[in-house]
Amino acid sequence: MELSERKKKVLRSVVDLYIRTAEPVGSKAITELPDMKYSSATIRNEMAALTELGYLEQPHTSAGRIPSPAGYRLYVDELMADYRLSMDEANSIHDAIEEKMQRVDKLVEKVAKLVSQATDLPAISVASRQGGATVKRFDLILAGQSSVILVVMLSTDEVVNKLIKLPVNVTETDLKLLSAVLNAAMTGLTAMKFTAELLERVMNSAGAASTLVPVIVDFTTDTLRRQGTANMAIAGHSRLLGLPEYRDVDKAQKVLSSIDEDALSNLPAVMQNENGTKVLVGPENVAQELKDTSVVMTKFDIGDGLQGMIGVVGPTRMDYAKVTARLSYFAESLSKMFAKPEQPQLPEGQSNEEA
Repeated sequence: MELSERKKKVLRSVVDLYIRTAEPVGSKAITELPDMKYSSATIRNEMAALTELGYLEQPHTSAGRIPSPAGYRLYVDELMADYRLSMDEANSIHDAIEEKMQRVDKLVEKVAKLVSQATDLPAISVASRQGGATVKRFDLILAGQSSVILVVMLSTDEVVNKLIKLPVNVTETDLKLLSAVLNAAMTGLTAMKFTAELLERVMNSAGAASTLVPVIVDFTTDTLRRQGTANMAIAGHSRLLGLPEYRDVDKAQKVLSSIDEDALSNLPAVMQNENGTKVLVGPENVAQELKDTSVVMTKFDIGDGLQGMIGVVGPTRMDYAKVTARLSYFAESLSKMFAKPEQPQLPEGQSNEEA
């Protein structure tokens, strides 16, 4: 159902007020807004209708309403006003980056801390190769009658290996066939492409050594995923404790314990085919541990085939407009900082070495 402009205006006002106050919003507070021209009765009716439609919730018996996840979703997609950084905010972020981001090897940790400081929320920072690592080559080496050594060369030129105990007897010929199948079917793929269908197809082609395939696929998938999420940092967990939502110690502890690398490890994959900033509101989050929070993320380019991602985790009541503006400014500034300087144009026929 398409909401009327009046309902959208009331919903936007409820979200804006709740973001600022962390208290359920009543019709009286909305009527007092300078740009609100509707009567108190009209606003009460619209708030009741928005509640029935699932965009607002009534936490207890008082007349106040708070936004639901669906209400936040509509607010983020259509209703929030653009937040323009003040000159002081822009200069503050820029100065912090210039001062504290001198070394790329500390990029991830420093960016997470800076983003957390700028947004006053827990922040995540990730650096990974664009598109994710893949396998260049598989080799299988028979190591006696009861084991085989799997050797995997990655697109990053790293080589990893695993000793596999054989459940059945296999020959050199069996391993050569399996190596050929693996190199034909499983090279050049990111971890996300290692599906159940691929596993079944490889097993059907692997002959007598087919029982090795699940072990090889599991090891390879884990290796590729570690390559994609190895450079991850999280900062500012304790900032949640200053928010009204987490004054309850048990609730705060539950959320704080869920903000870890395991819970956040799938976020880079969510951003893989995204451009700009992405907002996941409450139940939209990929990890069960984050269902009562919102996550805002954006990407930036580091260069040399590396992609950066920054994001924040916070209550669904977060100020989405301000957070997205600050993350976007961070991303743009970081991309510019890591951009390689362009080579000067030289006269035709002259090389850079000759210059």
